[in-house]
Amino acid sequence: MHEHAATGRAALARAAAVAGGEVAAECFRTGVAVETKDGKTDVVTEADRAAQREVEETIREEHPEEPIVGEENEALKAVPEAGPAWIVDPIDGTNSYVRELTTWATAVGCVVDGEPVAACNVLPALDDVYTADDEAAYRNGSEITVSSVDDPERAAVVPTVWWPRERRDEYARACEAIVSRFGDLRRPGSAQAALAMVAAGAVEGVITNVQTEPWDTISGVHLVRQAGGTVTDLRGEPWRHDARGLVVSNGELHDEMLAAARAIDLDQ
Repeated sequence: MHEHAATGRAALARAAAVAGGEVAAECFRTGVAVETKDGKTDVVTEADRAAQREVEETIREEHPEEPIVGEENEALKAVPEAGPAWIVDPIDGTNSYVRELTTWATAVGCVVDGEPVAACNVLPALDDVYTADDEAAYRNGSEITVSSVDDPERAAVVPTVWWPRERRDEYARACEAIVSRFGDLRRPGSAQAALAMVAAGAVEGVITNVQTEPWDTISGVHLVRQAGGTVTDLRGEPWRHDARGLVVSNGELHDEMLAAARAIDLDQ
């Protein structure tokens, strides 16, 4: 394994995510002020910024020179192609957070040469800590695996990553693709929470046709892979942070997930 991908990176990802999650949890359901960024549903709070600062400080205590990619503050916005880097989302699912719903996550992942090697998704309001190292994935310290469901009519699938207002027809097609193929549709409102749910076997898949942001996905992708799941792009190729589309499954139903994800595009 690459020299940078030491077991200690998984421990640090956990420490940083837990620390950031604790900061976010302190402000949860306290009436924290909400600001908008690029759209009416693209929101941010001071809790996002404070949690990211805590995550960054925790990482820099051990790796002061390594780049940090994140949604908030002055973090980088692109994943370096070479060497180690840390990918941070202080509150993934801020819309859930400000609505006082519990499905939001603090996510910290580590990549080496662009590939995930360690991850932690903390869901503070649910008291769950999902981690993944170079051997397995875990929830609250116990090893987890994806589900063994192989019947589409028994599967639950998440359409993730919110489409912008001018592309809501694609969201409608995503929902139709799911409900016409699978037994249930769920939308927790946080991509990182949804990916953790796939890793734990609670749902069978997550799909989108868009190119996702690295902080929304990298940590959760590593969880799913280490739990035995399959993650590809729309072409069915192994997923990378710069790929278009995210198709995640328990492996048993990946062909069906790919068909559903491709149905979102009118030209498929």
